[in-house]
Amino acid sequence: MGYPYYVASCNQIGAVTDGRTLDELLKNLREVIELAFEDEDTIAVYNVVPNPRISITMELPDYAQIA
Repeated sequence: MGYPYYVASCNQIGAVTDGRTLDELLKNLREVIELAFEDEDTIAVYNVVPNPRISITMELPDYAQIA
């Protein structure tokens, strides 16, 4: 059995990444988003400002949720 991974996707740009920890996942997500926009004029094409904030929605199974 392997290590558990966190997985993130950004459907708007077709990006998927993973990480063993949440910190690693966030680092990888930022990197994949930067690579997706590397050759784009993000302001003109997507109306995205430089250094945007990343909003994260997490879905947890019932047993992992805190009351």
